[in-house]
Amino acid sequence: MTTLQRTRRPGSASWLLFPAAAVVLVFFFYPLAAILWRSFTEPGFGVGNYLAVLGDEVQIRVVLRTLRTALIITVATLIVAYPYAYAMTLVGRRARTVLTLLVLMPFWTSVMARNFAWYVLEQRGGVLEKALAAIGVDGVVLLGSVAGVTVAMVQVMLPFMVLPLHSSMSGIDRSLLHAAGSLGASRPVAFLRVYMPLSMPGVLAGVSVVFIMSLGFYITPALLGTPQQALAAQVIGTQVNDLLNFAGAGALGAILLVVTLVVLAVLSRVAAPLGAGATGGADRGR
Repeated sequence: MTTLQRTRRPGSASWLLFPAAAVVLVFFFYPLAAILWRSFTEPGFGVGNYLAVLGDEVQIRVVLRTLRTALIITVATLIVAYPYAYAMTLVGRRARTVLTLLVLMPFWTSVMARNFAWYVLEQRGGVLEKALAAIGVDGVVLLGSVAGVTVAMVQVMLPFMVLPLHSSMSGIDRSLLHAAGSLGASRPVAFLRVYMPLSMPGVLAGVSVVFIMSLGFYITPALLGTPQQALAAQVIGTQVNDLLNFAGAGALGAILLVVTLVVLAVLSRVAAPLGAGATGGADRGR
């Protein structure tokens, strides 16, 4: 066996994974296991906490509202991010750098500062209400509404959608569009039938990240929303901080986790044929 073969053995570098695996085990899996254990053992062993959540119409409405809001935020973010990421693939290096900096700017500002900025913009008599009134749309109150929370969260989630999209789009061979055009396809048809399927891996990655993060977002709904429109994270926070009901909060969190996994599984099943079709189209283009 040569030296090069010895250095490429899979087990020779497996120890490099230990620090990351230890962090995940200690700071993610252990707390998750502890929460799940308490949800089944307090105040007594059984599924009473889960039956209480599933039998409470208020908490069911909270879960459904959370899923609906996360879905709306994901779709709105995708609508805004897709053309933005596509434009990043068309411009030159300097313009691409500027566009990248603009989308990364939220990372350089604290979460509280961003949300208080949205609070000022959405409050009664604020900039957004005056701007809408100037174009004839009166009486729109964003602060304390689901719409106001959605607008602010789309801005927060935009980088998590743009970056996967741009990473996927930057690897697409644009000569495939020219080939489709030479075969008689118009530009819109070539984009829809060739380019968009090839960008599906980036769409799936961005949608998954944004949807999961939107389900557990706490600060923005708590600051810009109302208790009447509370999402799951706010209810869990109330259960823990005010009611000291750790078991009930764990049960609600576990149910939300299961729903999330089911949604992601369905999304993966739907996206798998699209990804296979995109790969086949790229191979035929070559």
